[in-house]
Amino acid sequence: MSIKVLIVDDSMLIRRILKEIINSQHDMEVIGEAPDPLIARTLIKALNPDVLTLDVEMPKMDGLNFLEKLMRLRPMPVVMISTLTEKSSAVTMQALELGAVDFITKPKINQLNGMQEYSQEIADKIRAASMAKVKQNKRLPLNAGISTVSMSAADNINRKTIIAIGASTGGTEAISCILRSMPEECPAIVITQHMPAGFTASFAARLNTFCTINVKEAKHNELLNAGTAYIAPGSKHLCVIRKSGCYYTLLNELEPVNRHRPSVDVLFESVASHVGKNAIGIILTGMGKDGSAGLLSMKNSGAFNFAQDEQSSVVYGMPREALLAGGVDQVEPLNNMVEAVLQHLRN
Repeated sequence: MSIKVLIVDDSMLIRRILKEIINSQHDMEVIGEAPDPLIARTLIKALNPDVLTLDVEMPKMDGLNFLEKLMRLRPMPVVMISTLTEKSSAVTMQALELGAVDFITKPKINQLNGMQEYSQEIADKIRAASMAKVKQNKRLPLNAGISTVSMSAADNINRKTIIAIGASTGGTEAISCILRSMPEECPAIVITQHMPAGFTASFAARLNTFCTINVKEAKHNELLNAGTAYIAPGSKHLCVIRKSGCYYTLLNELEPVNRHRPSVDVLFESVASHVGKNAIGIILTGMGKDGSAGLLSMKNSGAFNFAQDEQSSVVYGMPREALLAGGVDQVEPLNNMVEAVLQHLRN
């Protein structure tokens, strides 16, 4: 059966482009279009779509307000459509917190030569969304505190360790959950989350406002410090290298790996080569297999690796592939991941 998609966007041109792309896929079809959330509400009831694409900024009711009501009253997979602006990127991060599965940027009409790649991205994200576990939104307060157990566990942890995290679909909220619970003096954390350029800075800044640890978008040739999480910039691979007994970031714009830049495999392979047994790997929710080969390399170099369990994953693709490849030492639900990592560090 085809994935039934409802497009909600006030731009007729964007609706037409999305419709053409979606209907050209063998396994999905557009069953309706709405220029605003009020019409969308009626069409959702009438057509029962599998996936909704939702514009961030619309008339009559903005995308965030509509999404908040939708995820509270009728949870369903939503892919946000965002423009590449600072304001839209900040709003898109809020949309992911509210329960949107993923987002894509609006196509640049003057760059039609890249439409094939753009079409593939849209199709992939709609497929992932159609398989996502969507729950009724129950937002945590942004200032949610760190558990007492996690704080006490920090007393004896080995801060020479590097923690490497990889995620894709559903990963922004999974990463948020982990970083909120990390104690202030945790080891340095390096993160690759599949995300386009222009959004990772907003993602890092938003996390930094409500995490005890420091969270920042990674820069080239930075010394990795304990108590800080470094997020790969969109469109650049993040690597870890060792110089003079210390660990540093390395950014590059080499070819995508597994069709991704940043790629989780690139990060994990660098950690395997330069950090070895002093590393901990964590593979989180996501579509595809990016990270599975790199996590196995980390394990073979002496690292200890965790994977998010199926029940707590929005899309159980990347953790499953890593498990099948043999790179995972321990499987944990998301809400117990930090405690499991700190327990391993204590030992």
